[in-house]
Amino acid sequence: MKLKQLEGLLGSLQQFSNPKVELEQYPTGPHIASRLLYMAENTFGDINGKVVADFGCGCGTLGIASALLGAEHVIGIDVESQSLEIASKNAADLELDIDFIWCDIKNLGWRDQLVNTVVMNPPFGTRKKGSDMEFLSIALKVASGAVYSLHKTTTRDHIKRTALRDCNAKSAEVLCELRFDVPQLYKFHKKKEVDVAVDLWRFVL
Repeated sequence: MKLKQLEGLLGSLQQFSNPKVELEQYPTGPHIASRLLYMAENTFGDINGKVVADFGCGCGTLGIASALLGAEHVIGIDVESQSLEIASKNAADLELDIDFIWCDIKNLGWRDQLVNTVVMNPPFGTRKKGSDMEFLSIALKVASGAVYSLHKTTTRDHIKRTALRDCNAKSAEVLCELRFDVPQLYKFHKKKEVDVAVDLWRFVL
């Protein structure tokens, strides 16, 4: 599948109708999502034929992109049931078979590393300090191969240090810096749209 085709399909997905600020629910735009997964597959071969988990899947964008790129099995996990309803509908509309689990990732309790690759756009940790690192540490325990994750560029040094020192990652590499469009979703947003610099990371186990 070509990158433009993938981006087009992701652009047709339904997004949050009533986003929750405490969960930092921002849609992962089709531009960033398509590039994240396209690079994971075409540069590193981490998607096709693999078991992929989408942590904090929201409306399912990254998991759906994984399925479209040939993942053997995709599991989407989110703590918010309304998002999972939208994700299920999005997957059904594209005739994709994805398992969605209503669960806080802290309570997953997965022991054997049955998941090859974790993809995620975690909370940035602006509303609940440390939530970004919580997602990352659990992802690095669950994945047997690689973790792809988006984090604010301002946290780059902290992310690298923690992943290598505390989470047993063999390598932690910023693949590229992207601009994340945060639309005006909440009352405290003063501007119509804000560009946030984010890093696309690849962690190898």
